[in-house]
Amino acid sequence: MGQGQVVLVDTNIIIEAFRTRCWKALTSYYRVETVEKCCEEALTGDRLRPGYVEVEAKVLKEKLTIHRVESMEQAALALTCPDVDALDAGERHLFAHAHGRSDAWIATCADRAAVRIALTLGWKERLCSLEVLSKPTGAKPMLKRHFTEDWLSQVRTDFMLGKLG
Repeated sequence: MGQGQVVLVDTNIIIEAFRTRCWKALTSYYRVETVEKCCEEALTGDRLRPGYVEVEAKVLKEKLTIHRVESMEQAALALTCPDVDALDAGERHLFAHAHGRSDAWIATCADRAAVRIALTLGWKERLCSLEVLSKPTGAKPMLKRHFTEDWLSQVRTDFMLGKLG
């Protein structure tokens, strides 16, 4: 995972990176990419909800590659992985996009269902925690637990032991 590595991010990662102020460090170090649906989700929400994190559109899109996901990509993913409906819309779109790629991308997510689906798709080596991604950037964000390597490792282990399924 070196500088310039393609990193696919979902809505939860975007919001946590903004909350912890490590977004600019991530997008300066990596080639961060996402899909339109994740951007839409990150820029909307209930502003009155406790813990709501403001994601500034200009800052979000500054060094971010945003992909459009077509219905054929979504259908291809659904045929490969019928459990894909367990994902939120943004995650579903991101995974549909990732499913069609042949380059050396990695992804970060912080949702048990998303990790389970990624592992089902054979992406174990492509998953990385936000914590691990942040280290080489020089950022030292105070992350919520489900963005840490410890959490991701536990979910991977649970999946391999058949506890997630």
